[in-house]
Amino acid sequence: MILYPAIDLKDGQAVRLVHGDMDQTTVFNDDPAAQARAFVAAGCEWLHLVDLNGAFAGAPVNAAPVEAILKACPVPAQLGGGIRDMKTIESWLDKGLARVILGTVAVEDPTLVRDAAKAFPGQVAVGLDARNGFVATKGWAEETDVQVEDLARSFEDAGIAAIIYTDILRDGAMKGPNIAATESLARAMDIPVIASGGVSSMEDLAALKATGVISGAISGRALYDGAIDLATALETLKG
Repeated sequence: MILYPAIDLKDGQAVRLVHGDMDQTTVFNDDPAAQARAFVAAGCEWLHLVDLNGAFAGAPVNAAPVEAILKACPVPAQLGGGIRDMKTIESWLDKGLARVILGTVAVEDPTLVRDAAKAFPGQVAVGLDARNGFVATKGWAEETDVQVEDLARSFEDAGIAAIIYTDILRDGAMKGPNIAATESLARAMDIPVIASGGVSSMEDLAALKATGVISGAISGRALYDGAIDLATALETLKG
């Protein structure tokens, strides 16, 4: 199971939110590239990046810090937030991003997701952000009546590299991930599922790995707060 350290970008800084609320922001590093280098130095194999402003704006906003991270770090990175057309997808992949994460458009324009996955095999992931089992879009600000598993199943044959499942009510709250829902989704899919939201301890990582079906986990606040030691976690997950 791969552990993805998260760098959430707001106004050019590395931050964490609580429940996706832009008004509940903690700044952890005003130099995101330096933060990324620290994660790489600890041994991470991937980076998970989110353009929070972009998720609300519908277009990239924190391009400069993302590009700085890509230049500073040799490990692959995936990015979500404000990526809603083929031009933006192509632009990010051309700049060295390993994988784009499509969230809002997975609901609003599923054909784009399919076209992108076909055009860029292995480089397109779908981000399914859920509140009480239903998908939320546009930076989690808008609720839909679309159920997570139904949307995930609709992309089963599209060639998606991964599904990133986030339980919004767990995100940034340090209360543990929704293991049951994530495992259920992973067992229902052939697409690899990555857990996100609330991953806050070594016990959480061990429980996710123990399911045997979850391919990765994203953690942010717990790494910044020291609740999870990244180097220790990476070594443990290899065992």
